[in-house]
Amino acid sequence: MEVHAHTHTARKKWTHYLWEFLMLFLAVFCGFLAENFREHQVERQKGREYIESFYEDLKIDTTRLSYLIGFETKKIATLGQVHGCYDSLSKNLQPASFLSIIKNSLSNNPFLMDGRTIRQLTNAGGFRLLPKVDADSIVAYEKNGNNLLEYQQSLYQQTQDNLRNTFNEVISFVPYSKLYSDVANIPLPDATATDEFLLFRTDKVYLNKYFNQLFQYLRVITQHRNGLRNFNNRATNQINYFKNKYHFE
Repeated sequence: MEVHAHTHTARKKWTHYLWEFLMLFLAVFCGFLAENFREHQVERQKGREYIESFYEDLKIDTTRLSYLIGFETKKIATLGQVHGCYDSLSKNLQPASFLSIIKNSLSNNPFLMDGRTIRQLTNAGGFRLLPKVDADSIVAYEKNGNNLLEYQQSLYQQTQDNLRNTFNEVISFVPYSKLYSDVANIPLPDATATDEFLLFRTDKVYLNKYFNQLFQYLRVITQHRNGLRNFNNRATNQINYFKNKYHFE
C-alpha cells in the first residue's frame, strides 16, 4: 500500500500578523487624515468665499452711504435757514428759501444694508467656517446696521410724519400744486420760485408749530447723518481689514 505524504504550510510568525494589522491601520488612518484634510480645505475655501462676498457687500454699502451723507448734508444746509425764513413769513413776506426748505423736508432717504451675505451666513450656519475675529466683526457690523435701522424706523420716520401732517395744515393747495409741471414723473416741486403766497394759515400758532417741527427735523437728520458717517467709517475700516488680510482687489 502506497503512503502519501501531506504537505503542511508553515505557520506564520505573530510578527507577520502584527505587521498586517499595522499596515491596515495605517491605511485606514491615512485615509481618514486625507478626508479630514480635504474637508478642512473645502470649508476653508467656503469661508473665504463668504468673506469675499461680504467684502463686496461692504463696497455696495459704502457707495450708498456716501450718497446718503451728501443727500443729508444738502438738506441740513438748506434747513439751516429756518430762522430767517420764519422771521420773513411772520411779516407776511415769502423768502426764496421757503421753497427750498419745503423741497428738502418732504421725504426721508433711509439706509439699508446689503445683507445678502449675512443672511447666507446665518441661514446656512456659515459663521462656524470663519475665523472668530472675522465672524465677530461681521456680527458687530450687522448689530450697528440694525441700530441705525431702528433709529430710522422710530424717531427719524416719526419726525418726518409729524412734519408732513403739519405741512398739510399750513400750505395752500392751489399755489403749491402749480409748482409741479409733471407730478407723475417729478415727485418733488420743480419750480425755483413762485409769486403766490404758499401759506394757507398765517397765524402764529400754526406757523410756530410748523417751524418747531422743521427745527426738530433738522436736529434729527443731523443726528442721522452722524450715524451714517460713523457707520461708513466702520464699513471702510472693514473693507481695508479684509483687503489686507485676504489680498482682495
